Amino acid sequence: MSRKQIHLAAHFPGVNNTTVWSDPEAGSHIEFSSFVKLAQTAERAKFDFFFLAEGLRLREQGGQIYDLDVVGRPDTFTVLSALAAVTERLGLAGTINSTFNEPFEVARQFASLDHLSAGRAAWNVVTSWDAFTGENFRRGGFLPQDQRYDRAETFLRTAWELFDSWHGDEVAADPETGVFLRDPAAGAFAHHDAHFAIEGRFPVPRSPQGRPVIIQAGDSEEGREFAAATADAIFSRYGTLEAGQKFYSDVKGRLAKYGREPEQLVILPAATFVLGDTDVDAHERAHVVRRQQVSGQTAIKFLEQVWNTDLSGHDPDGPLPSTDPVVDGSTIAPGRASVRMYRDPLATAREWRQLAEAKNLSTRDLIIEVTGRQTFIGAPATVAAAIDDLVQADASDGFILVPHVTPGGLDEFADKVVPLLQERGSFRTEYPGTTLRDHLGLAPLDA
Repeated sequence: MSRKQIHLAAHFPGVNNTTVWSDPEAGSHIEFSSFVKLAQTAERAKFDFFFLAEGLRLREQGGQIYDLDVVGRPDTFTVLSALAAVTERLGLAGTINSTFNEPFEVARQFASLDHLSAGRAAWNVVTSWDAFTGENFRRGGFLPQDQRYDRAETFLRTAWELFDSWHGDEVAADPETGVFLRDPAAGAFAHHDAHFAIEGRFPVPRSPQGRPVIIQAGDSEEGREFAAATADAIFSRYGTLEAGQKFYSDVKGRLAKYGREPEQLVILPAATFVLGDTDVDAHERAHVVRRQQVSGQTAIKFLEQVWNTDLSGHDPDGPLPSTDPVVDGSTIAPGRASVRMYRDPLATAREWRQLAEAKNLSTRDLIIEVTGRQTFIGAPATVAAAIDDLVQADASDGFILVPHVTPGGLDEFADKVVPLLQERGSFRTEYPGTTLRDHLGLAPLDA
């Protein structure tokens, strides 16, 4: 019996609080050479795609930009289009917001990218819930969760109408005269509903994939249904066996009501990793990395999101604050009044205090403990086995890897772990085709 094949993608994190900016190997997150380095490493290792996150506003807290994790947010389409010229097979996935964009423009951009890349484009469809981001746009404000997903699904299906407005060849021969005539219906569209009222002709002929591969990352009930109905892949946060199997079973179990088969949706949790010559060495490195990722200042920023008050004078190497979180409806992080990072701050504070007391943790150590850790830690053989075991157990179909050093942090994985996965027969040695749909094992779309 053949082994289930692992899908791997490389995440260029952009703005985040997990990249170790202080590492001597860390590079720019806005210079093109950094994007080229990570993408070409991923392609050399035969990854499915390069995944570019996007943020529509620089993050702030207490009126200040996060100086620990912000180095710029370049435009997604500009970067991916440029990468199409320096890669040959690697998929190119971009996060594009459905709340503050318009279907025509996004469809035109993705159709263009799919042509430029010869069929390697993917769209991570996201929504936005905060007024803080909305201030950058004409619409302003924010949409409640149910309306966000309603708009997102309508947005996506409207974009599909535009992609599908070209039905293959745009010219055909007249059977009597032999003269080639343009199809009078080519590109024609008309869409009118509560969200959009547009009609005209779509200016980009049908692209190699027909439509970009659709990725979705929502984890709410609405998000899971949206993914089951529309997505080709899910960017999940469940990277452990039990949680991964539960999510995998739940989402794949929703496909049948939309007339879809399990293989039509690929589930890919985000994953971080730390490698070492031995497992012990890797765990020692992982400890160092976590302390680099969560500085004292970063720990205070996390603490403020629960306590909802200015704690800039708090000692990160001391105990947690003795006062309780502020729950008066205000928020220290702009635009987050509608959706709190922590649903019950008082309960979170109690849990954190109990954990800190039980383990004798300082504030910084506590934040390191509760804000996650590396998914895979060990020697290359240990990590390869862990990844393979999770995929074979249907806890995922693969992983989207997020290196803690950009852009060179993927090299060690590509050189040491990928060959071991190939030896196991669980990962390709050559690309199976030319398009991203080929890489992901997705059937071609009908013209």
